[in-house]
Amino acid sequence: MARQLYPDIGDCRALVIDGNMTSRSILAGMLRDMGVGHVAYASRAVDARRLLEGRTFDVVLCDYHFDHSAMSGQDLLDDLRRSNLLPYATVFVMVTGEASYTKVAEAAEAALDSYLLKPHTAAALEQRVLQARHRKKVLGPIFEAIAGEDFATAAQLCQERFEQRGEYWLYAARVGAELYVRLNELEKARSLYEAVREARAAPWAKLGIARVELESGQLQQATRTLESLIGEQPTYADAYDVMGRVQVEQGDMAAALETYRTATELTPASVSRLQKQGMLAFYMGRAEEATDALERTVRIGLSSKMFDCQSLVLLTFLHTDKRDTKAFARAIGHLERAVEKRPDSARLRRLLETARILQGLVERQTGVAVNATRVLARQIRDEDFDFEAAANLIAALARVTGTEIELPDGDAWITDVAKRFCASKASADMLALAAAPHPPFEALVRAAHRDHHLGREGDDAQPERRAGDHRAHAARTRLADAECQAARDGRAGAEPAPRQDRRQRRPADRDQRPAPALLHTRHAGGAGHRGRTQRRRPHAEALNIPRRTGA
Repeated sequence: MARQLYPDIGDCRALVIDGNMTSRSILAGMLRDMGVGHVAYASRAVDARRLLEGRTFDVVLCDYHFDHSAMSGQDLLDDLRRSNLLPYATVFVMVTGEASYTKVAEAAEAALDSYLLKPHTAAALEQRVLQARHRKKVLGPIFEAIAGEDFATAAQLCQERFEQRGEYWLYAARVGAELYVRLNELEKARSLYEAVREARAAPWAKLGIARVELESGQLQQATRTLESLIGEQPTYADAYDVMGRVQVEQGDMAAALETYRTATELTPASVSRLQKQGMLAFYMGRAEEATDALERTVRIGLSSKMFDCQSLVLLTFLHTDKRDTKAFARAIGHLERAVEKRPDSARLRRLLETARILQGLVERQTGVAVNATRVLARQIRDEDFDFEAAANLIAALARVTGTEIELPDGDAWITDVAKRFCASKASADMLALAAAPHPPFEALVRAAHRDHHLGREGDDAQPERRAGDHRAHAARTRLADAECQAARDGRAGAEPAPRQDRRQRRPADRDQRPAPALLHTRHAGGAGHRGRTQRRRPHAEALNIPRRTGA
């Protein structure tokens, strides 16, 4: 009979992810010898991702390298972490033959519980599992507070453990800093990140400082911090995500696209990063690159909770422009099935309505195109009509106007949308790119931004508000990266953010969604988390921490 490593281990569910059958068998045998009652297997990272999206495991043993696969164990963990698909209680251990310190350190810094270098013994695995379990029990109150969405309490508990130098104080400092970013208490976040960087030269601490600088509107300083970090850690993909956000905020779209290309090259199987590259390439007018990236996203991620249906909408635009009716039918078919699965999703219905406009053009059904356009135009002033919807409507109107179809209200619709959303140069730039197929619409967008800018320059009555505009704008422009609208609540077709978040933002904040929303890293991550209670969770990249608590 197997011995019991700890009392309730017989109820433990484990997942072994390894492409080598012999290694899988050895690891499974070690787990059973510890007393683990249920062990599942996956030979590929993509199969493991599907299992982890649909089931809960207490322990995951994942190999770092998979033959004949672009996705590594690190890529898998990165995507799961970004989309909040790991419950707090899951112990994630990376098993790797990579003796290089850089790769092992990268894995260890990415929300891992532990890692093992091959060859290893059963005793070494036991030690890692027990250490991870102990850490989660010690920090249990912090993660329980996060699970209950009591972020202020969780941050305070982290702060106290850090100040008292209690057990795992460095780990608590990291969690606390991310919580403070989430709460927009940026000076407290910076203080903790600086303390961590002084105690240990961890790349995530320097990245955290750059994120604080970004959220504070210190774009040039954030750029310098990120350039230094990338110089030290050229394979640290998360750094490129944040650099891309900074470059978009600075209006340097070409540089941002190049940055996202680099991130995708580093992690070619990352659904969220492929989507970012494809979406930005679309708005930059690089149709071939956008089509390639977004089609790859569909191939590897369509069934994943990390997949965002906005990718399908952009593909319908691209296929409409190419007059590729077969590819268009495939893309809109995926959208229709997504709506069938989640008919309650207002966002998915709006995405499909956008595609219906294009369907009318492709099939030469004028009535369909006009009716779908009017349906969307009637929603322009709705509270949940966000930046994504605005850009999609403008892009669709630009294509409809290029046909023989007449839309007498087209100019008025463009002006209304632009006045509502052109609160920043980044917003105006992205909406202008969406309008580019019809230059008169692009001019209307630019004019609306100029009017908005001149109006704010003449507003001398509210200096306090102007002083805080950049900070509020930065808070609204968090990318995540994700890095992706699916990350808003951990699944495609997400509804608006939790009520708690909406109360914390002024109506204008919700209206003036800037350009980074189009890259689907809105709020720097996702609000969803598949946990025991199925409750919504805080933004993933804003809480760039392991989504797990006491095992």
